[in-house]
Amino acid sequence: MRESEPRHAEHAEDLTLIETAAREAGEIAMRYFRRDPEVWMKAGDSPVSAADLAVDAFLKSTLLAARPDYGWLSEETVDNAERLAARRTFVVDPIDGTRAFIDGRKVWCISIAVVEDGRSLAGVLDCPASDEIFTAAAGAGACMNGVRIGVRKDQPDIAMGGPKAMIDRLPPQLRERITPHGYIPSLAYRIALVARGTLDATFVKPASHDWDLAAADLLLSEAGGQIVDASMRRPRYAGPNPKLGSLAAGSGDILRSMAKVLAELPV
Repeated sequence: MRESEPRHAEHAEDLTLIETAAREAGEIAMRYFRRDPEVWMKAGDSPVSAADLAVDAFLKSTLLAARPDYGWLSEETVDNAERLAARRTFVVDPIDGTRAFIDGRKVWCISIAVVEDGRSLAGVLDCPASDEIFTAAAGAGACMNGVRIGVRKDQPDIAMGGPKAMIDRLPPQLRERITPHGYIPSLAYRIALVARGTLDATFVKPASHDWDLAAADLLLSEAGGQIVDASMRRPRYAGPNPKLGSLAAGSGDILRSMAKVLAELPV
């Protein structure tokens, strides 16, 4: 057996664990969906619903019971620096796209990743309202509902998401090929749309967090794309500070042009 094979088997075991947990968490979330759940406002005018908290509690209990030596980083759990001593960390957004969830729209998902040394090894986005589940393991490709997915290649037209102010900074010859996509509240789901070829690319405005992107990043990289910063470097996850800067997601020449836009943004 080659040295890489045991690691791939380990990634597959973690993927099975988080996929099973995500599906069960999706069932919990659906008990609240379109049923007027209680909602509170967090700092920064960000909403959190009773569903977010119920899913977070379930996932934390279930996943740490199965992997007690893993760290835990979640949007809805107070961060603890003790996680930095763990070899691997669960990075979780119980409901990515809470505003859409509260409004009764289907574009939200449960995001779970297993991260080691800054990189995601297994990732799941469960979208129970739309009957979609995205899965990926490092070196094993990305799937939606069990079918392999990949980014679009060499298309004359470009479907792009993200802030209009960023799109407008692209070169004119590229902009004329772009059809801006409507706003998608769940950043993780938006990245998944790039991974499956519905979108070609998206900008990511500053102030996203590890839990928004850790699982989606792996999906996209296994589908043939990347998330990068202005220097074409991939973000690293589960470090001391989970907040991220401006990023671009896509592939090929489009992604390189987007990175140049990021480099020219005012500080």
